[in-house]
Amino acid sequence: MADDRARAGGGAPAEGPVSVTRSEALSPAAVSGLVWTLVRTDFKTRYQPTVGGFVWALLKPFAMFLVLMAVFSFIFGGDPAYRFHLIIGLFLWDFFAEATKHGLVSLQAKSYLINKAKFPAWVLVISAASNALITLGVVCVAIVVFLAVGGRAPGPLACGLFLLYLVQYILIVTGFSLAASVLFLRYRDLNQLWDVAIQAGFFVAPIVYPLSIIPERFHFFLYLWPPTPIIQFARAVLVEGTIPTARAHAFLAIETLVILAIGLWVFRVLAPRAAEYL
Repeated sequence: MADDRARAGGGAPAEGPVSVTRSEALSPAAVSGLVWTLVRTDFKTRYQPTVGGFVWALLKPFAMFLVLMAVFSFIFGGDPAYRFHLIIGLFLWDFFAEATKHGLVSLQAKSYLINKAKFPAWVLVISAASNALITLGVVCVAIVVFLAVGGRAPGPLACGLFLLYLVQYILIVTGFSLAASVLFLRYRDLNQLWDVAIQAGFFVAPIVYPLSIIPERFHFFLYLWPPTPIIQFARAVLVEGTIPTARAHAFLAIETLVILAIGLWVFRVLAPRAAEYL
């Protein structure tokens, strides 16, 4: 009927709000190819113009490790495992901070694609965080090598559990990014608020200090901050050679599912109207 009215009035067909969740005629293989294309393009855009390239992504957390190790070794240097705890915490934190920042602005940064191509909008969110995921993959190998050189080479079970924690970590980041990306289109201050939260969250998570120095009655609240259980569990299996309790694993699984479910729900509700705020 819109076309009939347009022809009668001599104008162009009327168009309603464009949905950013559309995905007509796209097979899973096509979506996967699109994700890979976006990831590859972002990777080249970010690192190819620089002399150091991808090395800079690794030098940032490693340089921070050297600085913090030099400073806090005077306080926690009595623990021979402190350097292992610190590097694991820093590298895992760096992934969370970088991936969530890119995920938050993903739809706004790629807004020029939303109204020009037909694909599910979550593709933009996933691809935006994938550069941090690539860095995380390389960093995980570096962590294992660092532990092996330090005489704490993790066994197959420890590596398997570590991979499980990483999968949950990725799901947590995905859930946050999906929700934050559509909320940011409407509430532009969210970007600044998240920067503040990231700065404060660095000290909430036990990265530069052992969790044992915090009274146990506060541990539950610290574990509500997603990086805390991931970092603690990774340290336990990789450095200490211990496995967290079944109750602790259940807590992390529930936290992961809740964050992912909320992210999917918020995205599903708000994404159809997101184009109105672009």
